[in-house]
Amino acid sequence: MESTNVVFLILPNVHLLDLAGPDQVFHEAIDYGANITVHYCSFENSLQTSARLPFGTVQNYTEISLKAGDYMIVPGADIHYLTSKKLIAQKQLFRWVREAHAKGVNICSVCTGSFFLGEAGLLANRECTTHWKRVQELQERYLSAKVQENVLFTEDNRVMTSAGVASGIDLALHIVSKLTDDYFSFQVAREIVVYSRRQGNQAQQSVFLSYRNHIHSGVHKVQDWLQENLHKKSNLEDLAEIACMSTRNLTRIFKQETNITVNDYITLLRKERVQKLLKNPDISKAEIAQQCGLQSERQVSRLMQH
Repeated sequence: MESTNVVFLILPNVHLLDLAGPDQVFHEAIDYGANITVHYCSFENSLQTSARLPFGTVQNYTEISLKAGDYMIVPGADIHYLTSKKLIAQKQLFRWVREAHAKGVNICSVCTGSFFLGEAGLLANRECTTHWKRVQELQERYLSAKVQENVLFTEDNRVMTSAGVASGIDLALHIVSKLTDDYFSFQVAREIVVYSRRQGNQAQQSVFLSYRNHIHSGVHKVQDWLQENLHKKSNLEDLAEIACMSTRNLTRIFKQETNITVNDYITLLRKERVQKLLKNPDISKAEIAQQCGLQSERQVSRLMQH
């Protein structure tokens, strides 16, 4: 399978964390086996961050080949540069970005990178966001944009925008989950010590993600095992051995860290898995029961009634 390209379009005076945070997410995902290739490009030969840290030479954007399903990410930069005549004069660059979107590339921004997307004409009649300090300015500058306050990131017809700085990590994890799944993206989040996977509206929509906002390694091991082995029969003694603790300790600490019992957690995992499998008309209820560690179709029906 052809890999998905993630291209960072680096502007002069880029904010380093806006670039480095998402970049680290994708490289950790690659280390875990994600079929992603990361590229860096710009229209300038000499680049430095907003803190005056110099970059080496990166590819010119005209040398980058993108296909439908790829991602282009524009990290935030100094707002004075983003609204300067020097950048706005780069008509060919903005045309390249618009053409990429038209052929199916996902265009994303971190923090004030949304101003670049606005100048490219990609925010018109679309939901978007930016750093909270710049929300009003973004709306005033691009009147047809549907600027959202108090959200971490937005997604509207293959245009994604994220709020200030660290929310770029949340957006990158969201992209990883779209390319893989929630469990994979949480493994990446855990690797970079971001234990609370946040969605754009901050709602923890997945059962698996909702109960991972802790750093207890033993409980994480149990949750990982259950996620990967939901079809298998499990008992408290086996799970305690995985966590390297006694059954009494596991029962107490699991509830302490997740605010839910082990059995209730397993039930919620099964319910979420059943809901996903029921959307596939080619899988029978008997097969669903087997994949979720249930004994019969009746148990599947009973589970969905509660």
